[in-house]
Amino acid sequence: MDSPQPTPALVTQRAAERLPRLALLLFCAAYLLPGLFGRDPWRGADVTAFGTMLGMAEGRTSWWAPTLGDLPPETALLPHALGALVIKLLTPAMDPALAARLAFGALLALTLVLVWYATFHLARTEAAQPIPFAFGGEADPVDYARALADGALLAIIATLGLLQLGHETTPELMQLSEVTLLLWALAAAPYRSIAVRAALLLALPALATSGAPSMAMALGVLALVVTLRSSYAEVRSLWPWLLASVALAIAAASALGAWQPRLAAPNAAGTLRLLLWFPWPVWPLSLWTLWRWRRHWLRRHIAVPLATVIVGVVSALAMGGSERALMLALPGMAVMAAFALPTLKRSAAAAIDWFSVFFFSLAALTVWVIYLSMQTGVPAKPMANILRLAPGFSPRFSSIELVAAALGTLAWLWLVRWRTSRHRHPLWKSLVLSASGVALSWLLTMTLLLPALDYARSPRTLVALVDRHVPAGACVLAPGMTRANVAALEVFGKHRVVTQPERDVPPDCTRHLLVAWRGSTLPAAPAGWKLEVQLRRPGERSDQMLIYQPVP
Repeated sequence: MDSPQPTPALVTQRAAERLPRLALLLFCAAYLLPGLFGRDPWRGADVTAFGTMLGMAEGRTSWWAPTLGDLPPETALLPHALGALVIKLLTPAMDPALAARLAFGALLALTLVLVWYATFHLARTEAAQPIPFAFGGEADPVDYARALADGALLAIIATLGLLQLGHETTPELMQLSEVTLLLWALAAAPYRSIAVRAALLLALPALATSGAPSMAMALGVLALVVTLRSSYAEVRSLWPWLLASVALAIAAASALGAWQPRLAAPNAAGTLRLLLWFPWPVWPLSLWTLWRWRRHWLRRHIAVPLATVIVGVVSALAMGGSERALMLALPGMAVMAAFALPTLKRSAAAAIDWFSVFFFSLAALTVWVIYLSMQTGVPAKPMANILRLAPGFSPRFSSIELVAAALGTLAWLWLVRWRTSRHRHPLWKSLVLSASGVALSWLLTMTLLLPALDYARSPRTLVALVDRHVPAGACVLAPGMTRANVAALEVFGKHRVVTQPERDVPPDCTRHLLVAWRGSTLPAAPAGWKLEVQLRRPGERSDQMLIYQPVP
C-alpha cells in the first residue's frame, strides 16, 4: 500500500521551513485560553453536561448512571466522569465550572497535539514524500513532515466549526480527542509500536462510552481495512489489537445501554449550509488533496485521515445534519488539508490570504467598535442594540482583558504585514492568516464582548427570576422540562427537579409547578393549579417560564 510512486509534491528545502516554536505556542495559547475564565456554563449542551458533572461530584446522582432530575440516565459516561472527577479534586479551591472547563480545555489541547503528530508521521511515509530533484535541493523528509504538521495544526485552528464547540464542556469534545487518538495511532503505527497498541485499545472503547458507539464501530471497521492493506508489516500486525478494541467497545456500549441511534432525515438546505461553513477552510483544501493525490487514495497518508472524514460526514448526514457529529471529521480534514499545501497554486493561496485579511480585519474592527460603544457610549447604536437584545445588561471594564485584546490586535497587524509584504516560501504560509484570524476573533470576543455574551447566554439570569418566586433549593415539579433547563435549575438555583409527576412525588415537591413554554398564547392552566407568574429571560420574546401554584 505504501510502495514508492511519483507524487504531485514539488518542495524545496527552503519551503520546508518550520513555523517558529514560540509563534506556534502563541497561536495555541490564543486559541485555547480565551473563554476558560470569567463566564458561566452557557445555555444548551454546555450547561446540560456541566449539570450532570456537578451532580456526580456533589453526590446527587450515581457515577455509573448519572441523571439530571429524574430524567433517563446519561449514556456518555466517560466525559461526565472526567469532569466530575476534576471538579471533585479542584473544588472548593476553584470554581466548579472553571475546573470542568480546564479538563476539557486539556482535551482540546491534546487534540491539537495529536493532529500535529499524526500529520508528521504520515508525511514521513515514502509515498507522501515530494519528488526528488535531479541535482538535489529537495526537502529533507523530516523537515518536510514537520512543515506539513505545522500546516495541519494551523488548519484545524482555522476551522470555523471547531471555534465554539471546541470550547464547551460537552461529551463531543472528548469524542473529538478520541477520534484524533485513533488517527494518531494509525499514522504512527510504523514508528511507535507499544504506544500505538495502547492507543488502539483505548480509543474505540473510550469513544463508545463517550456517547458514540456506532461511530466507534464504523471507525474500527475502516481502520481494519486500512491496516490490512498496508505494505508495512508493523501496521498489518495491528489487526488483532483493532479487533480487541472493537470487542471492548461493543462490550462497554452494551454494558451502559448506549446503543441508542439518533437518526433523523436531514434538511437539504440546512445541511448544505452546514457543510459549506462549518469545516471552512479545510473542506476545499481536502477536496484539492483528493484531486491532486487521486492516484494515491489507497496510500496511508490519504486513506487514514479519509477514513475518519467519511465516518464523520456520514454520521452528520444520518443524524439530520448534526454539527456535533461533523466536528469529529475535522481532524482528518485538517490532515488532508496539509497535503494540499505542496500542490497549492499561488493564485489560490493569494485568494485565501486576501479573504482572511478582509474578513477577519472587518470582524476585529466590528468588535472594537462595539466595545467602544459599551465603554464610552460612542457610537451609540451598538450599545442600544445590545440593550435591546439583553435588557438590564451593565458593561464592566477589565484592564487585563483590554491589554490582551490590544496585544492580539497588534500581533494580527504584524502578521498581515509579514504575509503581504513579499512572497514567503514556507509550505504553511497559506494558513497563517486564516488561523491567526480565527484566534484573533475568538480572543477579542472572549475578552471585549465576554460580559455581554455571558449575560445573554448564561441561564443564571432566568433562574434568578425564578428564585424570586420559588425558594432557593426548593423541590419543583417540571413535567416535560428539557435537560438544559433542568440542569440550569439544579446548577444555579440548587433546586430539586421532578420531571415525571406520574411517579411517586415527595409532598414538598407539590408546591410549585414550572412549565417551559414557547409561544405568544399562554396554555390553559393544568387542573388543580393556577398561574402565579410568567417569566421571560431578558431579551427573549418567545421562550417563557410559567410558574404555577396549587389551587387551595
